[in-house]
Amino acid sequence: MNFTIFIPLLLGWLAGWLVNYLADVLPATRKFSRPACPHCHAPYSWATYLSFGDCTACGKRRSLRTLLVQAALTVASLLLWIFPRTLLPYSLALLLLVFLTLVLVTDLEYRLILHPVSLAGAALGLGIGVYLRASYTTVGAGIVNTLIGGAAGFGIMLVFYFLGELYVRRMSKRRGMSPDEVALGFGDVNLSGILGLLLGWPSVTVGLIFAIFAGGLVSLGVIVVLLLSKKYKAFTPIPYAPFLIFSVIFLLYR
Repeated sequence: MNFTIFIPLLLGWLAGWLVNYLADVLPATRKFSRPACPHCHAPYSWATYLSFGDCTACGKRRSLRTLLVQAALTVASLLLWIFPRTLLPYSLALLLLVFLTLVLVTDLEYRLILHPVSLAGAALGLGIGVYLRASYTTVGAGIVNTLIGGAAGFGIMLVFYFLGELYVRRMSKRRGMSPDEVALGFGDVNLSGILGLLLGWPSVTVGLIFAIFAGGLVSLGVIVVLLLSKKYKAFTPIPYAPFLIFSVIFLLYR
C-alpha cells in the first residue's frame, strides 16, 4: 500500500478545517477568534468544534456547509495529488483552492468578500502570477505582465460596478423604490483584480468574458424560474463571485 496517499488526504482535511473556521469567525468578528454557535452564539469548545459536534448549549447541529466543504477539499486535494496540474504544482493549487473556497462560502452565505481576505488573495495572486510567468525573458517582464493583468481585471470590473450602481439608482427612482441592493459588490471588483493577477495580460480578458457569460446565463435562468413561480422581485441579488471563481478554476486547473 502506498502510504503517501495519506498526505493529500490529511492536507485536504486540514484545508477544510481552515476554510470552515475562517468562514465561521471572520464574517462575524472580523478577527481570528473562538468559533461560536450561529444560533445561540455560545462559544464552542475546540474539541466540539473540531469534531463537528452539536452545540452543547442549544443542541443545534453544525451546518451542512461544514461537511460539504470538508469533503470537497479533501477529495480535491486527493485529485490534485493523483492527477498533477500542468500549470500549478500541488502546493500552490491547493493553497489557491483554499482561498477560492473561502471566498465562495462567504459570498454565498453572507454576500460578503472581506477586504483582508482580498488583500491576502492579492498577495497570493501576485505570487502565483509571477510563478506562472517565470518563462518570460526576464523576471521583470513577468511581474509587469502580472500587474497589468491585475490592473485590467480591477479596472474593467470597476467600470461595471459604477454602471451597475447607476442603473440601480435610475431604475429605483423610476419605480419609486429605495435602492437597497447593488448590481455588483466591490468585493467582486477586488476579486476580478486577483483574477487578473493570476491570469495576466491579456488572458484576464478571456477570464472575465467567461465569467460574465456564465453569470449572465445563470442569472437569466434564475429570473425565468422566479417569473414562472411568480416569486420574482426587482433587483433580486445574485452572487457574482462564484462565476469569477469558476473562471479561474476552469482556466488554471487543467
